[in-house]
Amino acid sequence: MMAGSHMKTFSIAVLPGDGIGPEVTDETLKALRSVERQLSGAAFEYREYSIGAGEYLRSGDPLPPGTMDKVRECDAILLGAMGLPDVRWPTGTEMTPQLDLREQLDLYGGERPIRLYHENDTPLKGHAAGDIDFTIVRESTEGLFSTRTGTFEKDAQEVTDTMRITRHAVERVCRYAFRLALRRRKRVALIDKANVLPSMAFFRMVFDEMAKEYPDVEAEHIYVDAASLYLVRRPGDFDVLVTENMFGDILSDLAAGLIGGMGMAPSGDVGDRYAVFQPSHGSAPDIAGEGKANPTAMILSAAMMLDWLGGEECARGARLIRDAVSAVYADPGNRTPDMGGSLTTQELGDLVASKISS
Repeated sequence: MMAGSHMKTFSIAVLPGDGIGPEVTDETLKALRSVERQLSGAAFEYREYSIGAGEYLRSGDPLPPGTMDKVRECDAILLGAMGLPDVRWPTGTEMTPQLDLREQLDLYGGERPIRLYHENDTPLKGHAAGDIDFTIVRESTEGLFSTRTGTFEKDAQEVTDTMRITRHAVERVCRYAFRLALRRRKRVALIDKANVLPSMAFFRMVFDEMAKEYPDVEAEHIYVDAASLYLVRRPGDFDVLVTENMFGDILSDLAAGLIGGMGMAPSGDVGDRYAVFQPSHGSAPDIAGEGKANPTAMILSAAMMLDWLGGEECARGARLIRDAVSAVYADPGNRTPDMGGSLTTQELGDLVASKISS
């Protein structure tokens, strides 16, 4: 890396988390350090903090306020994986500090890119690398998750969750989706259930209003059940899909299954000031420490982070990562166990880092 007067240093909050989180984080930092050596105008300062179920066991709080204050001081946030199935709140729900981060930092745009890197990695027939290439944009601050912190008595006869849809949230997430489409293939599909739910009819009404502000983008509506079918039957037809929180949660996993699994699915949760980048997968404690985890999703999440940080140098770094992943996956033998291969987490990370440096 060349030092110079135009060097800009970005502070990155690193939250390795639980389970396989620290393992995939290590490989992602390895890739970022390889990127840094190729850049002349950008550098990164990594600040590691402990949050998650493990932190709860240590301190009694999975997301300590002091840590949150430090995270807010950073330019971007890189997160490994959070939560352990046997560490729960008294209500029986798992600890999800990653959701707390989204809500406290107002990260409304949940971007979930889906891209096929090799025809061998999809269960679908007749799709080559690049044929499946779309992004799900999930509203991440309300929807059916809006009452997730509620409680109930053990002798309760009824429990109700509320799907909260506000004009403010719909406008900004749709604006995010349309702007993203302008950088892609200029198509946005709203995924809803407007034929049944008034909240979804309202979402559609606001979406249609927003669509008028983007005449160069083709807009359409698809019911969520039909979208589940179409994603399997004709995934190549999609560009950007925008949807409510719970629908986005479910469809993101289905979509990951089209390209090799959760180990290939990066994500970013973006707001107007802050952004968190993390793999879409969970903490997978059953394979933690065994070197079986696929680090690709988190490595690709780091590429999303570089794009979000902005500037020519960071954009170049993002391309270096994506090109390296493409080069590694061009060889069908370069796979971790989740995709039928035998590479360890570290071995795959080494391959990506070496491609970045070559």
